[in-house]
Amino acid sequence: QVQLEESGGGLVQPGGSLRLSCAASGLSSDYYVIGWFRQAPGKEREGVACVSSSGGSTYYASSMKGRFTISRDDAKNTVYLQMNSLSPEDTAVYYCAATRYGLTLGAWEYDRWGQGTQVTVSS
Repeated sequence: QVQLEESGGGLVQPGGSLRLSCAASGLSSDYYVIGWFRQAPGKEREGVACVSSSGGSTYYASSMKGRFTISRDDAKNTVYLQMNSLSPEDTAVYYCAATRYGLTLGAWEYDRWGQGTQVTVSS
């Protein structure tokens, strides 16, 4: 059974940092790309970043590059999203997902999803 479980969300002040974790289990070797997405209230889900197996390749949404860093520890079956310089506009539910396709931030190409973790940036 495929499971993706996010953790690490919470309340952070503007300018602060958070590190999200995505623990994966039950994935076959076909699911070699893990991505992070987010969805704010009233907005569509948007891609944040994704990483290939072993972390050799990454791809970021242009608006996230420089502030967010995705990494992967296959020994722990965990993917991380380090988020820095957070602003209220980053408030959203953050999801991790798995795909059998290449590096992509198209949500429709991911068919395994976690339940999400809430990130709130507020003073």
